[in-house]
Amino acid sequence: MGPVNVKLTIAYDGTDFCGFQRQAKGERTVQGELEKALIALTGERPKLIAAGRTDAGAHAKGQVVNFTTKSRIPIDRWAAALNSRLPADLIAGPAEAVPAVFHARYDAKAKTYQYLVSCRPWPDVFLRRYCLHYPYGLSVEKMRGAATLLVGEHDFRGFAAAGSAVQTTVRHLYRAEVNDRGDEVYFTFEGNGFLYKMVRNMVGTLLSIGEEKMVPEMVTKILTSGQREKAGPTAPPHGLTLLAVEY
Repeated sequence: MGPVNVKLTIAYDGTDFCGFQRQAKGERTVQGELEKALIALTGERPKLIAAGRTDAGAHAKGQVVNFTTKSRIPIDRWAAALNSRLPADLIAGPAEAVPAVFHARYDAKAKTYQYLVSCRPWPDVFLRRYCLHYPYGLSVEKMRGAATLLVGEHDFRGFAAAGSAVQTTVRHLYRAEVNDRGDEVYFTFEGNGFLYKMVRNMVGTLLSIGEEKMVPEMVTKILTSGQREKAGPTAPPHGLTLLAVEY
């Protein structure tokens, strides 16, 4: 039997992980835990490729990875086999055999992120790991209007954090929505790619607009100037979830 390229969808609670990517000092990461489980199951050290590298504290419901293996584990048994070895805050979902050329990162057509904010006067003990508690008055309509200015192909360097080596900071945002349900506000972004901390910086800016500390038109100025200092603060990571990756 020749090598099989396995595409795997995973979900994780990022609270106790130092991000997705393996760290030099051996910190606990999603990649590290997955690789330990794969080694235990197969005896191999497969190269693990992810659709994106989530920050420390951020979560995922639809992260996608792929790896090549010579293991004889049937494709429909990979999830069960991995889950028997993985910790409770990291779950393997559906697996499928894909062509050898498939690459979880480079073949991704779109990614969808969601950021959750709770505006109730006191924190929700059951949501505290997954949303930003923000007990301040917010204008959803102003945030919604400002979010529409983000849609389209732009140079998003004004919303990027330093420390990312990318060839271009131009990205195409297909969707930027702000919706509320009771005391909760959901920010949803779908695009062909995202820069380092781009979503969290966009959320921080929209929250400043919702609080009327900034005017909606500032979004256009940030995009045209590329100046990070004009944007709002970086929202904390624990409200952020990678919902899905499309191919």
